[in-house]
Amino acid sequence: MKKLIVLILIVLLAAAVFTGYDFYKKVATPFKGYTTPVKVDIMKGSSVTSIAKILTKKKIISNFLYFKIYYRLFFKDSKFRSGEYFFEKPLTMKEVISKLVKGDVLLYKITIKEGLTIKETAKFLYENHGLDYKRFLSAAGETGHVSDLDEIADDLEGYLFPETYLISKSTTESELLKTMVKRFRDNFSESYRWRAKELKMTVREVLTLASLIEKETSSRDERFLISSVFHNRLKLGMPMGCDPTIIYALKREDKYTGKLGWKDLKIDSPYNTRLYKGLPPGPICNPGLHSIEAALFPEHTSYLYFVAKDRKTHYFSKNLKEHNWAVRKYIINNGRNKK
Repeated sequence: MKKLIVLILIVLLAAAVFTGYDFYKKVATPFKGYTTPVKVDIMKGSSVTSIAKILTKKKIISNFLYFKIYYRLFFKDSKFRSGEYFFEKPLTMKEVISKLVKGDVLLYKITIKEGLTIKETAKFLYENHGLDYKRFLSAAGETGHVSDLDEIADDLEGYLFPETYLISKSTTESELLKTMVKRFRDNFSESYRWRAKELKMTVREVLTLASLIEKETSSRDERFLISSVFHNRLKLGMPMGCDPTIIYALKREDKYTGKLGWKDLKIDSPYNTRLYKGLPPGPICNPGLHSIEAALFPEHTSYLYFVAKDRKTHYFSKNLKEHNWAVRKYIINNGRNKK
């Protein structure tokens, strides 16, 4: 009887040693049961058991039970984050768990161009990245994100900083908007706010002016000259005469046909800067950093007019006589639209 008990103990001890060794080996050894990189979607609220089953099925981990035991022993107070994960190299169970806990999800690059309106941004994100158009527009109405900068904002037009962003498959429209506003805040530094005060302009007014500059030219150097024209006109109480503001007014009423006619130039809207003096009520797009800088630091000139010579450059004039000459030369003679 004693020999039997000893034998059983030896067998149990051997089994324990073997199991412990097997557990350690499979937990600590990087495992790759797949031949090509694997994507795994972890849904929000998924249990550890369901996640372990997915990882086992995808051959990312070698043992379903060991994974659960290791998690309970060392990560029981940590939660897995939902999202799309990418696996391409062998990982230990600890590395797999750490990846899921950190939320090291697959990220996609999106580039928001300068000069897009909120609606145009929403359309771009819907068509190219599958974000919901209506939810984006609704989230863009959450002005609490900028209430300390702009008390009268009725949406986030002007505050969605155009740049390249990295988003995951689970990134929501609201989360992306918050990130874009934060990026604006990061770039609109304290020195810029002081400069705005020197110009006796609010942040909203700076962004409004920057949006006009953004729509008038793609040339970084000319932005500062165009800014000087607008600043000079503001000082003299002249209408800004910026046709992109009229286009924006027409778009707000779904009346823009793709070109401006004489009738369009007379549209009764506070955004019509041919009819109403001063800046329009708010930004007409989301300007980039170069246009914001131009609005804050215009060139010191006496220019009051500018006319397009081609698609990238303009001719600047100090008086109406010179401007009319430039219009005849570059617009009438070339059959282009007047700016």
